[in-house]
Amino acid sequence: MNIMLHELRVYRKSTIIWTISLVGVAALFMSFFPSFTKDTEEFTKLLEGYPVELREAFGINLDNFFSILGFYCYGLSFVTLCGAIQAMNLGTSIVSKEVREKTADFLLTKPVTRNAVLTNKLLAALISIILTNIVYIVAATLLANQVATEDFSVKIFILLSLTVFFVQLLFLAIGIIISVIVPRIKSVLTVSLAVVFAFYFLGMFSSEEAKRYLSPFKYFDTAYIMDNSRYEMSFLITGAIIIILAIAASYYTYGKKDIHSV
Repeated sequence: MNIMLHELRVYRKSTIIWTISLVGVAALFMSFFPSFTKDTEEFTKLLEGYPVELREAFGINLDNFFSILGFYCYGLSFVTLCGAIQAMNLGTSIVSKEVREKTADFLLTKPVTRNAVLTNKLLAALISIILTNIVYIVAATLLANQVATEDFSVKIFILLSLTVFFVQLLFLAIGIIISVIVPRIKSVLTVSLAVVFAFYFLGMFSSEEAKRYLSPFKYFDTAYIMDNSRYEMSFLITGAIIIILAIAASYYTYGKKDIHSV
């Protein structure tokens, strides 16, 4: 418990910054909505000039783009990107920061098992992400109600917003296994950006059904969610398997590996 509370204090500042950032990105895109709805014909012609693949990559569906939910999907792609970086940062730093800051030997000589250490650190990161998403979803819902020109489904809006959380869980798990496997990570941010953007750009060119499994960013198709008010079960199951395997492998590897403090 002391480890978890300590980690939460360490994450407090970054959690606040990332939460404000996610809300800020959503607020920025929401502020554009009234302007887009005033000139729908001109913007439609402009967007039609872009390749379909590019529009899909940014969550742009011309059939519903000028509704509040359709427009929200466009901004959501950038919010999800920011959220993925936050989660990847947390996951990658869980173990690597002890090595980088030369405190691993101090921590592991305490009367606590390695599994307990990893569990407390993981719980702290998870709580940080949960708090971020609670604030984000509340703020985004209020913003949507402020700029919406017609009624919209709050259920679908929340389902869309929760995709940020699910993508974060995937990148948190990926970050943890990287943190455990890689001996020394000098710059967490560099690794996080490289991995997240690699998956992001991979997702941009993975419109085919089979290729969508290659990138966590493609696991939640906003058009499908809007049409069916639910997630695609096959991708939910795949995501859950990835998370379970990554965390299980992290526990196994962390329990067996030599931890260097210098």
